[in-house]
Amino acid sequence: MKIKNVYKEFCETPLGYLEVKATEKGILAVHFIEEKRPWKNEGTPEILSKCIHQLKEYFDGKRKIFTVDLILQGTDFQKKVWEKMLNIPYGQTSSYGEIAAKVGKPKAARAVGAASGSNHIGIIIPCHRVIGANGDLVGFGGGLWRKKMLLELEQKYL
Repeated sequence: MKIKNVYKEFCETPLGYLEVKATEKGILAVHFIEEKRPWKNEGTPEILSKCIHQLKEYFDGKRKIFTVDLILQGTDFQKKVWEKMLNIPYGQTSSYGEIAAKVGKPKAARAVGAASGSNHIGIIIPCHRVIGANGDLVGFGGGLWRKKMLLELEQKYL
């Protein structure tokens, strides 16, 4: 699917900057970056402003559920995994194996890990809530220290 008119904004958080990309119809990506890069939008769609606002509320402990439309770009399996991740409650965790079972592929924990790693909409699709079977924090594109801090933030505001 070719996507036109991509808009981008940056959101400063206690864990660094988030780069948020969207179209007028939905959010395409939310991911941590090390520094803001110059970018100029030709206007900003309402959904992008709404997403930035909701992310700030999340980091302030005032938002537990996001209500912005998402544009999921991936395989059918990846989309199933991400949809299951969306159902992990705030402040709770699930293992890769548990997610695999929920998508009907109980032996596909590694594939779930790969799908998690392909998640372009971090925090909103809470891949930070997915942990190893033994409780270890594993695999997070923003860095394991951020995964730990996100889980701690959610515990603080439960």
